[in-house]
Amino acid sequence: MNALRIFLIFCACMSLAAFVLYGWDKCKARRHRWRVRESVLLGAALLGGAAGALLGMLLFRHKTRHWYFWAATLLGLLWQTAAALLLR
Repeated sequence: MNALRIFLIFCACMSLAAFVLYGWDKCKARRHRWRVRESVLLGAALLGGAAGALLGMLLFRHKTRHWYFWAATLLGLLWQTAAALLLR
């Protein structure tokens, strides 16, 4: 397996995890329960799951009012796209 394929699989897994975390946090927020830490949500976006985080933010309408979530997600998308292009 080449490095690009491994990186894309990693990003896909992280994106799925980030998407699930955003959905889970939104569900917990509606029920006034203990929530997923913001650092976990931000970390998931920055560490490979930016696409899933962005989809989770938009689909669940969750954390869209916080500028730092947008910044972290877009920064994650930027570096993940650049890394994929460099590994190509």
